[in-house]
Amino acid sequence: MDDGQGRVKGSVVRDKSFAFAVRVVRLCQHVQQERREYVLSKQLLRSGTAIGALIREADQAESRADFVHKMSIALKEANESEYWIQLLKETGYIDAKGAESIGSDLTEILKLLVAIVKKNKEIMGDG
Repeated sequence: MDDGQGRVKGSVVRDKSFAFAVRVVRLCQHVQQERREYVLSKQLLRSGTAIGALIREADQAESRADFVHKMSIALKEANESEYWIQLLKETGYIDAKGAESIGSDLTEILKLLVAIVKKNKEIMGDG
């Protein structure tokens, strides 16, 4: 999953996080245009697109510790995104089916990020 330095070039998590960001952008556009909700959707837009950006940043990490730090922040953003999706669902801005669909994509990313962070912390002796 990494190149020995912790990098994730060409990885599943990188591809999935980008696809997730595209879904988030489209969902937020829909919520803003159709439901006239701007505050919550902008929070999701920020956190949901940050995941992939941080994973890309981790590709250029200066060390394994830097890689783990960036991937840990991506994990935090993914957890935050889960919160905003749940809040949008519970407040009626997105339906349960839509929340479940995008939520299942996010769950895959969360699992991958947890595994990557855990593995790299173990290699560093921090896990």
